[in-house]
Amino acid sequence: MSAGPGLAATGASETKARPGSRRLVGALAATQTVGYGVLYYAFGVVLGPMSRDLGISTATAAGALTVAVLVSGLLSIPVGRWLDARGGHALMTVGSVIGALAVLGWSQVQTVAGLYAVFVLIGVASAMVLYEPAFAVIVAVSSPGRRAKALLGVTLVAGFASSIFIPLTGQLVARLEWRCALVVLAVLLAVVTVPLHGLALRRMHASVEPVALHSPPAPGRALRDPAFWLLAATFVLHGAALAVIAVHLVLYLISLGHPAALAATLAGLLGLLSVTGRVVTTVSTRWLPMATIAGAIFVVQGAALSMLPVVGRHVMGAVGCLVLFGLGFGVASIATPAILLDRYGAAGYGTIAGTLAAPVLVARASAPLGGALVAAAAGYRLLVLLVAGACVLAGLLLLLAARLPTARPAAQVP
Repeated sequence: MSAGPGLAATGASETKARPGSRRLVGALAATQTVGYGVLYYAFGVVLGPMSRDLGISTATAAGALTVAVLVSGLLSIPVGRWLDARGGHALMTVGSVIGALAVLGWSQVQTVAGLYAVFVLIGVASAMVLYEPAFAVIVAVSSPGRRAKALLGVTLVAGFASSIFIPLTGQLVARLEWRCALVVLAVLLAVVTVPLHGLALRRMHASVEPVALHSPPAPGRALRDPAFWLLAATFVLHGAALAVIAVHLVLYLISLGHPAALAATLAGLLGLLSVTGRVVTTVSTRWLPMATIAGAIFVVQGAALSMLPVVGRHVMGAVGCLVLFGLGFGVASIATPAILLDRYGAAGYGTIAGTLAAPVLVARASAPLGGALVAAAAGYRLLVLLVAGACVLAGLLLLLAARLPTARPAAQVP
């Protein structure tokens, strides 16, 4: 049965760029930056004053963000199917509205139940508007030769979301208090993302051709491919490792004897280096396959992190380890779509990517809590070594997956 305009409408017609695709990439770069900034990074800044105002522990409040990530993971498969069948215009526009209303509701919560209810909606909005659907839309509108550049453009800009919105939210909270700060952020999210998704994606929706009746059932074929499960294990391990480091790195650096301010500054290197790592990875694809590059980077990350307990008490030792680790901090975001496209093609991309994203997001949501339990029982040194091992294993699994033969029908090869 023929689906409506969607992601599977890619094939021979993609030998040329879609009309307005460059404008769309610019629009998505802006919406991803603001979306991640408001729906994700603002939380860490608001967490302290919000917890005090509501009279709850920071752990209880932090659980709301975990709920949001879990909801986002659970919705990633149906969202991917929607994208394949109908495209991203309505989905991402409605998701932007839900996100803005949810942040506005967040500013008015008075109870734990209200906080968690709002973050269920934030999880719904995140599944509809953040990286996975944005990448799926780019796949739909970009020619094969332009996809890597388009994906890099979006992730490079969005990579600065934390650098922009953490200090911005801090200034708003300091000047207006946390509830009014969230009102401002909700308005910003609505003003930027709703019209950009509504207008830019509407033009794209009209330009994408209907899916061909003979398009191969790529999602089902991917699930029968042993390499897909190796990829899933790879990105679950790596995503969990990064989530643990993002939450626990500052505390570990403090335990090594570094002052709190220095520890936060060193941890901040990861966000800046992630942008550099994305550029290096994309440029390197001129000579090597993406899976090979990403696998090698994950192994290097693990090796660097394993040295942190040894040399991390010295500032330069910590810097060296974190530089090598940080270069791979944002690589998975551009490696995942490139690897999936290379192995399975564009048809059914939304469903395949959503199926892969579901366990990854669940791992990211639950790993920090698991890390906290390990640290409490056995100390941070063991936790860091376990994370290092997870990175190395993820890299080896990805290199193994890259060696498995690809069986893609000729009709699906871009």
